[in-house]
Amino acid sequence: MLLARSTAALGLGFLLTAPALAQTTVTRSETAAPGKSVRLAIVPNLKKDCSAGPMPEIRVSGAPKNGSLITKVGKIKTPASYRCPGKEAAVQAIFYQSKDGYTGTDEVTVDVKDSDGKVQTQNIRITVDGSKKEAPAKDAGKAATDL
Repeated sequence: MLLARSTAALGLGFLLTAPALAQTTVTRSETAAPGKSVRLAIVPNLKKDCSAGPMPEIRVSGAPKNGSLITKVGKIKTPASYRCPGKEAAVQAIFYQSKDGYTGTDEVTVDVKDSDGKVQTQNIRITVDGSKKEAPAKDAGKAATDL
């Protein structure tokens, strides 16, 4: 009888430690000018059905070695190419800025939890290039800490 209880408790322990949600991992690259801010991610509070949900969460699980990160909260109108076009949404965003004068590579890992509760790990390799010019006008929002 004692063995049966131990086995049941052990089985329950496995259920309690199982991950609640599936997690995906994405690896991508960004380019930044030395000492200039570049937006790495922006996540709206919109659920899959385009209704407003809880504020998304961005957690840094791998900090950059040659720069710093800034997170900001704000509001934007989603672009026409987004799955919920033209929708006003609260957003969480993360920006990277290298140390002044640094050129080379850096890396950041962030876990992004969207309004539907799905978690995505983003491994972002950043090339800090001294020859990179200021962002063109169409991309100006991405190059500053303004959302």
